Amino acid sequence: MAKLLTKEEIKRILQSRFENDECTRLNEIPKPSSLKDIARASKRIADAMRNGERIAIVGDYDVDGVISSVILSQFFDDLGVDYSLIIPNRFTDGYGLNPDIVAKLDVHVIITVDNGISAIEAAQICKEQGIDLIITDHHSIPSVLPEAYAIVNPKQEDCAFPHCEICGAQVAWYLVAALKEELGVEYDLSSFLDLLCIAIMADMMELVGMNRVMVKKGIVELNHSKRAAFEAIKQYFGKATLEGDDISFLIAPLINSSGRMEDAIFSYEFLKSKNVDDALKKLDYIVSLNEARKEEERLLFEATLPYVKEAENIIVAWGEEWHEGIVGIVASRLSKRFKKPAIVFSIRDERAKGSARGIGDVDILELIRSQEAILLGFGGHKGAAGVSIEIKHLEQFRTNLEKASIQFTQEVLEADNDLLGEITADQIDFELLEILENQEPYGQKNPKPSFLLQNILVKVDRLIGKDGQHLKLILQEGSNALEALFFNYDMKAKQGDRIDILFTVSRNDYRGLVTPQLLIKQIVKKY
Repeated sequence: MAKLLTKEEIKRILQSRFENDECTRLNEIPKPSSLKDIARASKRIADAMRNGERIAIVGDYDVDGVISSVILSQFFDDLGVDYSLIIPNRFTDGYGLNPDIVAKLDVHVIITVDNGISAIEAAQICKEQGIDLIITDHHSIPSVLPEAYAIVNPKQEDCAFPHCEICGAQVAWYLVAALKEELGVEYDLSSFLDLLCIAIMADMMELVGMNRVMVKKGIVELNHSKRAAFEAIKQYFGKATLEGDDISFLIAPLINSSGRMEDAIFSYEFLKSKNVDDALKKLDYIVSLNEARKEEERLLFEATLPYVKEAENIIVAWGEEWHEGIVGIVASRLSKRFKKPAIVFSIRDERAKGSARGIGDVDILELIRSQEAILLGFGGHKGAAGVSIEIKHLEQFRTNLEKASIQFTQEVLEADNDLLGEITADQIDFELLEILENQEPYGQKNPKPSFLLQNILVKVDRLIGKDGQHLKLILQEGSNALEALFFNYDMKAKQGDRIDILFTVSRNDYRGLVTPQLLIKQIVKKY
């Protein structure tokens, strides 16, 4: 039974999440020098810059990888450094630095951002060809490391950096900080906070300590940003300000959609737009890619549902030619909806490439690593991972993981359960909204609180959305009327019903009138 909470208790519970944070201000974040190999990396790159050697940046096709590429390339642009840039295409190049990409580059130095920690073969080729490879990454460390000139990754065992849960863009930003010192140049490192807050949130980093500080400040900077791309987003979507939820539900999916559907270079060029008109043209195309992504996602999600078994603690689904760019989002939707880890594979040419998402305290990467003997490759972190396998081993993989997940308890699966407790309709007001907004940004380790509301009357019900897939309700308790939305609803409530709901509270800013709006996560019970 959920506890009935007062507003004071809600405030106290939310504040207690950060009482152990060692880093509460920007000037307290760790120094670049605490990252292993960063001095060696920055010295080599600085030498290359001074001597006019050819430099290449190799990024990644997700939000974190695109933003990492923007940060390092912007720094080079500002200092007038010549460089080449490759962001691998998901469909033609696969993930990260590989021998084919090295073959395309006639350079002295290759710098990877948000990838490279598993690039054993490519590193070997670089070594043979006399190319100095500098890897900057944040993904989990494999059992064998690539032979690179320098590896900057806070997850290395002998790295003194105190926060290993940072994203690739933060590692790239630290490299820029070290280069600034090495070169002795004036450079405003805070000018990248608008981008960093997006990468941190999009890559599902824990929003405590330095990450929380950088995101909080980053959202402020995002609203004062001179970047044409962000001005274009505000204009296009009619937004006066951008908030944490806009990053999660608008900006990150847009930046991600290029790499998912076609090529991440569209998002890279959008973020580096020189003027608003140019940015708006690029944004228009990215929006069309995102719309196509939503439709693909809807179809693929439906195709995975037969693989969901109530008695099993994991979902492993696969299909011929399923869209490779969408399997990750579908895995994420499955894990959230059914409260179990999910892995979704696309089969092509005797191989299956999959994307995995964890839930609660389940370390999805460790679960996949336990099957290393039958895999072609894997990588990622606790919450999200990529995996490839021959088709003939798929069934065994599924069976083995199903057995391994038998021991997962409800506590493990729901460890990040965000239900704070029960509240009453008369507590849902502007004051509650302020209490909740003061603890933003919400994300990993600081989940947006959910509440339970019991036995409330449905006064009005209406289907909304292009295909009527969303439900809008007016709920009433005494003189309190509340507006509620249930996106992609899976249980319908109609006028006259009394229901229990699990929901979050958000700000509805309609024509300058601010009211709390309920976002329903689940209709728990109908009376």
